[in-house]
Amino acid sequence: MKKTYPILFLALLLLWRLPILHAQAPAQASAAKVLQDLQKLNVLGSVLYVAAHPDDENTRLIAYLANEGLYNTGYLAITRGDGGQNLIGPEIREGLGIIRTQELLQARRTDGGHQFFTRANDFGYSKNPEETFTIWDREQVLADMVWTIRKFRPDVMITRFPPDERAGHGHHTASAILAEEAFKAAADPKRFAEQLQYVAVWQPKRLLWNTGVWSFASQEEFEKYGKELMKMDVGGYNPLLGKSYGEIAAESRSMHKSQGFGASGSRGTSIEYLQHTAGEKARQELFEDVNTTWGRVKGAEKVQQLIREAIQGFNPTAPAAVVPTLVAAKKELEKLPDSYWKRVKLEELQDVLLESMGLYLEVTASDYAAAPGQSVRLQVEAINRSATPVLLQRVGYSFASADTTLGYTLKNNEPLTYGTSQTLPQRMAYSQPYWLRKQGSLGMFAVADQQQVGRPENAPAAQATFALQVAGEPLQVTVPVVYKRTDPVEGEVYRPFVVTPPVFVNLKEQVYMFANGEPKQVQVLVKAGKQNVAGELKLELPKGWRTEPSAVPFELAAKGAEQRVNFMVYPPKKQQDAQLKAVATVEGKAYTKGLSEIRYSHIPAQVTFPEATARIVKLDLQKRGDKVAYLMGAGDDIPASLQQIGYQVTLLQDNDMRLSYLRQFDAVILGVRAYNTVDRMRFYQPVLLDYVKQGGNLIVQYNTNHSLQVPRLAPYPLQLSRDRVTVEEAEVRLLAPSHPVLNTPNKITKKDFEGWVQERGLYFPSEWAEEFTPILSSNDPGEPARDGGLLVAPYGEGNFIYTGYSFFRELPAGVPGAYRLFANLISLGKNNASGSAAESSIK
Repeated sequence: MKKTYPILFLALLLLWRLPILHAQAPAQASAAKVLQDLQKLNVLGSVLYVAAHPDDENTRLIAYLANEGLYNTGYLAITRGDGGQNLIGPEIREGLGIIRTQELLQARRTDGGHQFFTRANDFGYSKNPEETFTIWDREQVLADMVWTIRKFRPDVMITRFPPDERAGHGHHTASAILAEEAFKAAADPKRFAEQLQYVAVWQPKRLLWNTGVWSFASQEEFEKYGKELMKMDVGGYNPLLGKSYGEIAAESRSMHKSQGFGASGSRGTSIEYLQHTAGEKARQELFEDVNTTWGRVKGAEKVQQLIREAIQGFNPTAPAAVVPTLVAAKKELEKLPDSYWKRVKLEELQDVLLESMGLYLEVTASDYAAAPGQSVRLQVEAINRSATPVLLQRVGYSFASADTTLGYTLKNNEPLTYGTSQTLPQRMAYSQPYWLRKQGSLGMFAVADQQQVGRPENAPAAQATFALQVAGEPLQVTVPVVYKRTDPVEGEVYRPFVVTPPVFVNLKEQVYMFANGEPKQVQVLVKAGKQNVAGELKLELPKGWRTEPSAVPFELAAKGAEQRVNFMVYPPKKQQDAQLKAVATVEGKAYTKGLSEIRYSHIPAQVTFPEATARIVKLDLQKRGDKVAYLMGAGDDIPASLQQIGYQVTLLQDNDMRLSYLRQFDAVILGVRAYNTVDRMRFYQPVLLDYVKQGGNLIVQYNTNHSLQVPRLAPYPLQLSRDRVTVEEAEVRLLAPSHPVLNTPNKITKKDFEGWVQERGLYFPSEWAEEFTPILSSNDPGEPARDGGLLVAPYGEGNFIYTGYSFFRELPAGVPGAYRLFANLISLGKNNASGSAAESSIK
């Protein structure tokens, strides 16, 4: 019986295959790229690579499969990497997940793959899959993987990790376990039957594990059992691209800049090993017994022959000469019954048609953002750089009901440009990333729309569709509306066009610590998302808190205009943890969204609209000393957190790193991974140790033992490890209850370790000299005690402190006990007679 597919499924496929170059200039294919894409038209095979995080994927194997095998190659990352560390800036959690999502997309643009996700949230390091599955919704993650398999329909699936402890991370192991379950479940119509209104069941041919020497106990064991593995040499050279697959892979992997994964290209033979996991076992070839020709589409013989003719007759100096042949192939393909590969190849064939003509279609907005109801000025450019006759019939917009009818012939190399204004609908959705629109859980993002699941990012906020006739054949080409400007240094710079609220309310801080019972100023920035915005701003506070004034009027005439409003917030008498919200009321409607921009040169600019809320904490705290210096490492928000409790924080620059300057500070604090990321640490180290000798406190936050900039980071022997405590509720034991760090000026108890977020700590030292006193002990369930998380050693007149406890997460999150303990670290050895370190009692 002929299989039919609902209209929604057809629309879904088109959405699934939308170009991911949302913020890039229109693609400009070289003749070599056109030829490679022509060759790909005759390959009907697909492969899906599966792992847990951004940067887990094997970019060399993906580059080889996509560009040598010419298979549709996808990478399914279970998470967006929100729980990792950030080496390029202060963003963590959702902000880091956005960065790593875009880095993955840039990687796929480089190596030729497609990118997919599930709704699972990277909640941080997990030591085993059992822990992972207590936080992830296992069935929902499995459903999302099945959904991707049914849509992408891979012939072959490959996992990066084994389903056991060798994977080294609970998420890694879980990704392999779920991949095997999804491999089977995708073919079962009883599993996740609700998906079948959009997609059909699908059974991949085989599932393999991409293994290597690293997964064996020794080189000898690998050589013994490696004979049973499938081997693929992926180190070849692609003359059309002018690069080896190792070189392409390095460029792709180097997009993961937030994780510090820059890589050097490799050339020559490079063997990948694959172990059979499920399905039909292949003896020699990955796609063994899989028909990857047009033979898998009934009646496609003429299509295949025409594409062969186009390849054989291709002239790189006149690529458009293949257009008549491709148009004929398109007509033949459209005659065939509906099928998955028919739809995929129609999309690919149209792309090659446009590439071969050098057809350039672009729609740019005069501003990168607009609010619903606003008129948007657009500039349209269309040019046909070939002798092929092209008729531009009309241009339509995804957000407007009326098309612009043109009936204009695009002659060879004669551009058509014109301006137009279009009005955004009043109910148009804001450009918030779809997985952040609703509050999720610790382990899962909340996404209710099945058709959104798996997408790497939102569809473009606004799109333009060009209705064309190419050599008499109708074509519809959809492009994103983008913003473009000319930078005097960078030249053309693109960014996505976004739809925003008409007014933003941004709180200056995400956490306000009331550490002395006195009122604190809370500053709100009101910013106009359109012209002529007026209303009233107020703070919503819980019972027991109050603010002066109660409300403030604002009036902003120009788009982008700002007004800073200051409120004095008065805390209750007792220690309390609560939340405030900023609310702007305009024409009777309340707006509570802020504006956050993430801008790095290697990814498109990203805009989000976080809720204008902040944590407010009435804190009982004492501190000794007021002046601290901070040397940034990989990036964190601790300096701002310390300012919240009254410290004067100086960010150290290179010319500050001299003893005479440092002696003024009660403590010098090194940011996370400073010894890994600050290349001048070898010059700073002697100065810092002299500072300690003469009475200073040096607080060193966690580093990894990889790529240390100094041979020894402490005055006494100290061995870093990968030991960590990932369960944030894990018991913390006080090993040195009488030590000043636990008593002065704040009495630290087990209550101070309540409410910690994501983890206790990471990369604890495993060995240390007897001069160090271990202060705290903790461990994950079933593991030995980890005593190296906080070590203190006197050195000269001062103290060297090393901590793996994750203050860089806890202080920005407003955890009271973390503040009290950190204040004790700064206060160590200080007393009332210590100059600037006079005790400041701020209960």
